[in-house]
Amino acid sequence: MLTITGARTILLDQDTETTGDVVVVDGRVAEPPASPVGAEVLDAEGGIVTPGLINAHHHLLQTAFRTLPGSRGVPMREWLGVMASAYGAAGVDPELTGVAASAGLAEALLSGVTTVADHHLTWPAGCDDVGMATAVAQSARDLGARLVFVRGSARDDPQTAADSASRIVESLLPGTTTGVSEDGLLQLAVGPAGVHSDARETFELFAQVASQYGLQRRTQANEQVDVEVALSQYGRRPLDLLAEWGWLEPGVTIAHLCDVTPSEIARLAASGVTATHAPGCDVPMGWGVAPVQALLEAGLAVGLGTSGGGSNDAGHLLADARLAMQVSALVGPALPARTVLSMAMSGSAAGLGRPELGHLRPGAAGDLCVWDVSGVADAGVADPVAGLLWANPGRRPRHVVVGGKVVVRDYQLVRADEHGLVSALGRRLQGMLQ
Repeated sequence: MLTITGARTILLDQDTETTGDVVVVDGRVAEPPASPVGAEVLDAEGGIVTPGLINAHHHLLQTAFRTLPGSRGVPMREWLGVMASAYGAAGVDPELTGVAASAGLAEALLSGVTTVADHHLTWPAGCDDVGMATAVAQSARDLGARLVFVRGSARDDPQTAADSASRIVESLLPGTTTGVSEDGLLQLAVGPAGVHSDARETFELFAQVASQYGLQRRTQANEQVDVEVALSQYGRRPLDLLAEWGWLEPGVTIAHLCDVTPSEIARLAASGVTATHAPGCDVPMGWGVAPVQALLEAGLAVGLGTSGGGSNDAGHLLADARLAMQVSALVGPALPARTVLSMAMSGSAAGLGRPELGHLRPGAAGDLCVWDVSGVADAGVADPVAGLLWANPGRRPRHVVVGGKVVVRDYQLVRADEHGLVSALGRRLQGMLQ
C-alpha cells in the first residue's frame, strides 16, 4: 500500500479536483481509509497530484539522433533521407535500441510521463527484430515505466513486417488475446508509418495480425509529405486510402492530422478512430498544426505525443502541452490548459484502449505524479493546475509512481542512474555519426 499525503490539490481527472490522500493498493487507486495502516507514505506537501501523463506517440530510437545537421526545419522528404543516413551510420541493433530507449524512457519519467507508446519504424534487413523489441521492453521494465511497443513499418516488405510482428507478439506476450501483459506494464500494437511509405498490403496484413492477437493499430496521416505522396501516387487523399484499406475504424489511432478538411474531420469522428496531436514535432518542422478544437468538437478522443528526437529534440510532454495551447489559436479557438492536460491523460489512454489509465478515480491504475508548485516559477499563479503548463514548461515532477511503485523520488530516478544512462548511449554512438 502507498499513501500520497499533504497535497494542495489532487486532480482526479480533467473536471474533478479533491483534497486529502491518494491511496494505492495492489497497483490500483483505492478509496482512502481514515488511517491507512502499514502504508508507505509519500510526501506531497505544497504540491499537486495528477494522473501520470501518457505520451501517445514517440519514436524512442530517435533519442539517439537529436539536433542532427540537416534535420531541422526542412521538408519531410529531406528529413527522411537525413534520418535514414544516420540510422545506417549508427547501425540499428538491439544494443542501440535498448540504450536509446533507456535514455528516452528516463527522460519521460523525469517529465511526469508514466506510459510511452513507442512507434518503432526502423528495421534493417536481417535485423534481430525480436531482440530489438525485447531490448526496448526490458529498458521499460528496468526503469518501471509502462510501455506500448508498436511494431511499425516504413517501406518494409509487407509479409516480412507482418511475420515480424507475429514473432514479437509470440515472444513477448505468448498466448495474448488483448495485446496487454497481465500486469499492464507492456502492451503491443502494430502500425505502418503511413500511406506515404507503406502499401495497401502492409496495412491489410497488419490488420490481420492485430485481429489475431487483439492488438491496437496505429498510423500517421495528413502531414506534409503524406498528403503529397497520396495525391501524386494514388490521386487521392490519405484518409480516402485509409478508409479503403480498412484503417478508419475503432481500434485505430492516427497521429498528426495537420491537414484535414471539415468533411474529413466528420468522417474521422463517424469512423470511431482516435487521434494524437504532436505539436512539438509538427510546429518546429513547419509541417502544420492539427485543428485540435475542431477534432474535439466533432467527438474524437485526442491524445498528445512528442514524436521522436529526430523532429522534436525534447521528449518533455508537459512542454509540448504548453506548445499545444500556444499554437491552438492559429487554427481555431485557443485550447484551455485543462483540456490539453486531459489530452495528455485520458485522451491518450483512449487511443491505447486503456480505460484504467489517465485518471485517479477508484480502480484506476496507480500511476501518478507529484508536482511542486511552491517555487518562484509558480509565484502569482492563480490556478496551479493551469500553471503546470503555463508557468514552468521544463519542470520535473517531485515524485512519480507507476502501478503503486515509486520510480522517481525527489526528482531522481529510483531504479537507474540518469547520468549512467546518458553515458551508455554516448559510448554506443561514439564516432558513428562523425
